[in-house]
Amino acid sequence: MHILIIEDESGIYNFLKQGLEEEGYSTAIAVDGEKGLEYFNNNQVDLILLDWMLPRMGGIEVCEAIRRENTEIPILFLTAKDTVEETIKGLKSGANDYIKKPFSFDELLERIKVHFRKRKEDGLLTLGSISLNKSTYQVTSCTEEVALTQREFELLEYLIKNKGIVCSRDQIIEHVWNINFEYDTGVIDVFINAIRKKLNMDKDNGYIKTIRGVGYIAND
Repeated sequence: MHILIIEDESGIYNFLKQGLEEEGYSTAIAVDGEKGLEYFNNNQVDLILLDWMLPRMGGIEVCEAIRRENTEIPILFLTAKDTVEETIKGLKSGANDYIKKPFSFDELLERIKVHFRKRKEDGLLTLGSISLNKSTYQVTSCTEEVALTQREFELLEYLIKNKGIVCSRDQIIEHVWNINFEYDTGVIDVFINAIRKKLNMDKDNGYIKTIRGVGYIAND
């Protein structure tokens, strides 16, 4: 899991980086709001730790901008602001959680685990700007809902679950179509093309790439 830390105090972001990486997370640091938003827009991020008071662009503005593009990613405010009104303002901007400074790293770690666990329980899968929710049977691309057929949904789900792994046509037919005997796998290409069209994917540079003579691979 990749965590983006948007924080301008070096003592805090170095402390967070070291602690989180010791726990097995990968991290990235942005020292102002604009850089944080830019990083989010250009990279795959699984959770954001966001300071309220930031140079160039405040945490509230960053949170609101991210929520316009992604409604699912967990955002946790880290801030010294502690009034009820400020807490409500932070949550209304789209944050999932609000942790007051100074904070216990153990508490922060447990809250991060809770949010990752909740996403898993909700059945949420992501592929770049695409989100697939198994619980609600919804697919969104850049927060816009996209209607897929049941088979298209199941095919996309299988590829995302195996993200970064080449899935052969035989494997796809077996696991998505539940057919374990010789079958014309050309039908897969028809469904892949339909998914790409509905999600506005480029054939050569999209999230789902064709591996000639083998099958397909999904990558962020």
